[in-house]
Amino acid sequence: MVCIRKATIDDLLAMQACNLFCLPENYQMKYYFYHILSWPQLLYVAEDYNGRIVGYVLAKMEEESNECHGHITSLAVLRTHRKLGLATKLMSAAQNAMEQVYGAEYVSLHVRKSNRAAFKLYTETLGYKIHDIEAKYYADGEDAYDMRKQLKGKQIHGTGHHHHHHHHHHHHHHGHGHGHQHGGGCCSGGDSGSVAEIKAESKANASKSDSKVNEKSG
Repeated sequence: MVCIRKATIDDLLAMQACNLFCLPENYQMKYYFYHILSWPQLLYVAEDYNGRIVGYVLAKMEEESNECHGHITSLAVLRTHRKLGLATKLMSAAQNAMEQVYGAEYVSLHVRKSNRAAFKLYTETLGYKIHDIEAKYYADGEDAYDMRKQLKGKQIHGTGHHHHHHHHHHHHHHGHGHGHQHGGGCCSGGDSGSVAEIKAESKANASKSDSKVNEKSG
């Protein structure tokens, strides 16, 4: 049984490990921290019954544009856990939060032209449409489809194309069945007492770090 839950700061190393196994587009740890500190509601993980992170979605809000919209920075699911609908559930969780928490009008993402499996997921299952093609978007020179999905039933208006090369990318590359152990499983099974304790502990840690962040920004 795999469950989808909101990510915490304690999940970031396991998310980075999952990214390294699955995707050629990798990020420094500070980029993961930047996301979770800025948009804590937009990071989700898929966790198996052993408390192992087997997939994640890393997303953010694009604040500099004139229309409030979300962006999927990265999505990955380990090869061992494909075909379970996890990518769809992760994406839906992030999209819903963009709409409900931030009032996003649409969500955007980039996908490699050659990534047929991801393209199929986005167009057929999730309802994304090609908005533009960004030539040589990826480090190896491959083009990207710039895709968008409408939220809130509003029409997307073409507002000049912003070519920000923050290399954001997607799953369905070669993943291996490895992952880092992670405490605080939310799935049933295992020694429920210890899981509950770990959960309480990570909740306490999370709320401590939240209050620190609030003090700084306040």
